[in-house]
Amino acid sequence: MQQHTVDVAVLGAGTAGLAAYRAAVAAGKRAVIIEGGAFGTTCARVGCMPSKLLIAAAEAAHGVEKWPTFGLRVDGALRVDGRAVMARVRRERDRFVGFVLEGVDKIPARDKLIGYARFTGPHTLEVQGTDGAVAHRVEFGSAVIATGSSPDLPPALRAAGDRLIVNDDVFSWDDLPRSVAVFGPGVIGLEIGQALHRLGVAVQVFGRGGRVGPFQDPALQDYARATLSAEFPLHADAQLVRVERDGDAVRITHRVDGVEQTLRVDYVLAATGRTPNVRGLGLEHTSITLNERGVPLFDRHTLQCGTSHIFIAGDANADLPLLHEAADEGRIAGDNAAHFPAVQPGQRRTPIGVVFSDPQMATVGVPFGQLDAAKVVTGAVSFEDQGRSRVMLRNQGVLHVYVDIDSGRLLGAEMIGPDAEHIAHLLAWVVQLEQTVDGVLALPFYHPVVEEGLRTALRDAKAKRDMALTLRSMAA
Repeated sequence: MQQHTVDVAVLGAGTAGLAAYRAAVAAGKRAVIIEGGAFGTTCARVGCMPSKLLIAAAEAAHGVEKWPTFGLRVDGALRVDGRAVMARVRRERDRFVGFVLEGVDKIPARDKLIGYARFTGPHTLEVQGTDGAVAHRVEFGSAVIATGSSPDLPPALRAAGDRLIVNDDVFSWDDLPRSVAVFGPGVIGLEIGQALHRLGVAVQVFGRGGRVGPFQDPALQDYARATLSAEFPLHADAQLVRVERDGDAVRITHRVDGVEQTLRVDYVLAATGRTPNVRGLGLEHTSITLNERGVPLFDRHTLQCGTSHIFIAGDANADLPLLHEAADEGRIAGDNAAHFPAVQPGQRRTPIGVVFSDPQMATVGVPFGQLDAAKVVTGAVSFEDQGRSRVMLRNQGVLHVYVDIDSGRLLGAEMIGPDAEHIAHLLAWVVQLEQTVDGVLALPFYHPVVEEGLRTALRDAKAKRDMALTLRSMAA
């Protein structure tokens, strides 16, 4: 067993943890980073990058279906080689992981502790090896919790046994299965479910309550549900009756609109959310306060837990579980941990989220549910007849932009449609720069491009705002 005395202890070596460690070291502090699992970050190993590799293959396969509409002829049917698809996914995934590991390798060996950390007091923790023995004891001035999150496994699905998987497992497949039932039509469920469907896997997606994707705007919810369910079986409000093993498969009985149905699948994919990895950390030995889920209460601008010397960043705090947010949070938390008690709020960027489905989905800025309907106008555009979108046969989608009536500032947006990943970035920049609808309309828009749809939505918002101001003036 080794004893360590450091200024900053970082628990977890994912995106947030690595950023926190680097910030602490940059501030001139002695720091250690502790990791019990594999190095390489969730994004690179089982998240952002392997999922996009699978989606890229699916998009290539789906593109062939549009060829006849363009006047292109295909001799014979497209054949998907599942083994080749998954071989590329794993090969390129490992390449991305390798880039992360190169950075980890540059961290001095004395600063990397391998094992699972657990607080034993306000300023002490121990690190257990895989054998359960305590390998290190650490005394620290401040700490950053960056332990990430893990997929939820609903009890109702556990009867599937080893045929119950999470997204992490998909990227270990050697071949594509014949059929998969996906539970959870959120970001992960929709991305993987649609990709598998387009690669020839028989997929059905199940949800509860009717919600699909990341949207809060009812109009966007309705459009997403109708569009995706027209491509593959999507039961947005299904009641699960029973899950049972049937040999090497799983039999699922469910009820939709009062009608009971049964299907048999090779795998059940749980995409029903993630849980912060904070259990077993010994948080009861610290002075920090926990919420009802056992997650520390914290300030999202400083990442400080209460007024303590402990900070929390990344997926572990369940705030905005996205790579760029984890990197920002890790940097802020690490810097504040290094300078404690001189804690300062860090710059938080305009929220932006993208679902790499087809059509893509995106959310920007203030969530729709937090807007005051009496103080906001909504500018809208449909991409179904938008010029560039129709030319490319990608003319599905709707964009809503939300504009403050008083100031004319853009507050946020929700979109399903072509190139949403790019339009969302433009809108996020606009929101962060506090631009007005008039100011953005004065900027250049080329022709013909998808962004002309954004201009149409902005013009609609401007007209509605002008009308609202006129009516207000008349009432006064």
